[in-house]
Amino acid sequence: MKGLQVITTIAGVALAGLGVAMALTNPTQEEYEEFALQQLTVYIKDNVCEKAPENFENFLKRQCMLLVETGSPQVKRLIAETTERQNFIFFSIYRTDLSVSSFLPSYHFESVAAFDNVYIYQAEKQ
Repeated sequence: MKGLQVITTIAGVALAGLGVAMALTNPTQEEYEEFALQQLTVYIKDNVCEKAPENFENFLKRQCMLLVETGSPQVKRLIAETTERQNFIFFSIYRTDLSVSSFLPSYHFESVAAFDNVYIYQAEKQ
């Protein structure tokens, strides 16, 4: 009986420690926005800029890369304005709906954030 009490106490302390660690390492909204900006920048550079027609000695590709870099503050603001956070103390769920204009595609992202990391579990073009 005493062995069961010791195991129960150790398990309780371990669970409490895990809960405290999760609460302390739950990424903030600002950390999520920085993560989302980095992911979106990489995606645009790899999937949009790199596929630009190779006319004018890669002029379009260079201009695209430059536009991505100079536009990052506006993109970060757009991410901040279109993101909804559900904070569950130990982890957070983020839902972002990016839409620039009616003639460009919009995107929906859902992510979970815990232990100082953000994991995208849903990304779809709408």
